[in-house]
Amino acid sequence: MPRLLVFLFIFVVSLQILSAQTNLPVIKASSKLVDVRDGDSYQKASWTITPEAKPDIYTSSSKGRKVTFYTDKDSISVKITEHTKFDFIIVLNDTAKALTEITYQPGYLDILKTAGDYNYADTRPIPKFSYQAQDDPNLVALRTGFKLDSIAGGGNEVSKILSLLHWVHNLIPHDGNHDNPAVKNALSMIAECKKENRGLNCRGLATVLNECYLSLGIPSRFVTCMPKDSVFQDCHVINIVYSKDLHKWLWIDPTNDAYVLNEKGDLLSIEEVRDRIIHDKPIILNPEANWNHKMSVTKQDYLYQYMAKNLYRMECPLESKYDYETWKTGKVVTYVELLSLHAYKQLPQLSTRTYQKTGTTFINYKTNNPNLFWALPE
Repeated sequence: MPRLLVFLFIFVVSLQILSAQTNLPVIKASSKLVDVRDGDSYQKASWTITPEAKPDIYTSSSKGRKVTFYTDKDSISVKITEHTKFDFIIVLNDTAKALTEITYQPGYLDILKTAGDYNYADTRPIPKFSYQAQDDPNLVALRTGFKLDSIAGGGNEVSKILSLLHWVHNLIPHDGNHDNPAVKNALSMIAECKKENRGLNCRGLATVLNECYLSLGIPSRFVTCMPKDSVFQDCHVINIVYSKDLHKWLWIDPTNDAYVLNEKGDLLSIEEVRDRIIHDKPIILNPEANWNHKMSVTKQDYLYQYMAKNLYRMECPLESKYDYETWKTGKVVTYVELLSLHAYKQLPQLSTRTYQKTGTTFINYKTNNPNLFWALPE
């Protein structure tokens, strides 16, 4: 194309863009900080005007509700739908123009609600889950060393389960910014946390609590709750604890000292909480739920945001036993992952790999059948 035609083409396109921008709504500001009301949430000074972004994009998942930008001089609102892509200009100090866009982006709860069904007819074989007997010498040492019978108390089974939850939550602070110790069992990690005045991440806390339950003969697993994305930077690990009296699994989270109930006050499992979140059924978070006794944990943030993100798929060890995740040469560990039909990476159903660095072999199973994954202890 001749240079003159190229120049004319660029000129025309530039004029079109300029013309389009001049027809956009305009608000004024003399401060770079903007308050934003997104649905029911109001956040002061949460948005910074950035003229260089072109456009500066704000995403919202508040479908059916409004997003409002409040500058120190003006405001502008738009109702959010799944098709929203609202452009406007913020004029800063009567000179700089910031092309800004408010667009819809599905929230974690929206993504979870589109996770798709499970396949209860999936009969691909998975070995049975197992739970170490409480007379294992390491579990006996844990039970007697920390007087866990006394900590659990003389109440009913549920009371004992919750007493151990509170004890571990109070004993070891949550520290999500550092790796757990190399030796991953309750006796070693409790000792190291005390010696080094440190905490554990959610997986470490769930490991300690899991072994405490096993030492009292209470079947338990730790479950890694993960988002939809196959590659991610954040997930959460909690426990499922089996109540013989209730004949069901219970949601137990030592990081947040949390458990969940329905409107009748019945304790819920991970499976039940996930279903209730998806289908907008009532759920209640225990009022004492907290993070390190520094911050209260709210139902909205914890269940409908953070855990809605992390309940897309679940994984747990096939064997629930002491020191299961301390890697050693020749050790074989097995995990099972529960996937909905819409999740990524459905295959292979069975995979095996050995890490040369640790000498540990990992076996992974996948299933679409929650009845297999949430099988009750025999």
